[in-house]
Amino acid sequence: MDEHKITLATIGGHGFGAKVATATAINHHTHFTGVMCFDSGPIDDRYYEAYQELAKYVEDVRNIGIEKYSAADVIKKVHERVPHPKWRSIILQNIQTDKGALQWKCNMDGLYKNMKRYIPDVAYWS
Repeated sequence: MDEHKITLATIGGHGFGAKVATATAINHHTHFTGVMCFDSGPIDDRYYEAYQELAKYVEDVRNIGIEKYSAADVIKKVHERVPHPKWRSIILQNIQTDKGALQWKCNMDGLYKNMKRYIPDVAYWS
């Protein structure tokens, strides 16, 4: 915002991004006029079926060791471990295939460790 000389804005996000948008607006309240949260907000997601599914799938795919396999092998392994088509699509979109060995675009190990905490940052608004 500073680089583009934007003094005030409304910020928004979807899902976990809604939590990031809310936290950003809280921590920089002089820069934001409002927050739009789509499909999430400052709530505890731990008890929702979708969050519980995602936590299981993150655990299942994190253990694949994608750097050791070809893209075709990883896709097959993800299909075996993630039966839900939308979650599978999101997970497959987070595999980087154009820089040599396959790697996660996100910090999959960090996400897994956070989701295993008693109060995970990614699910609970503290």
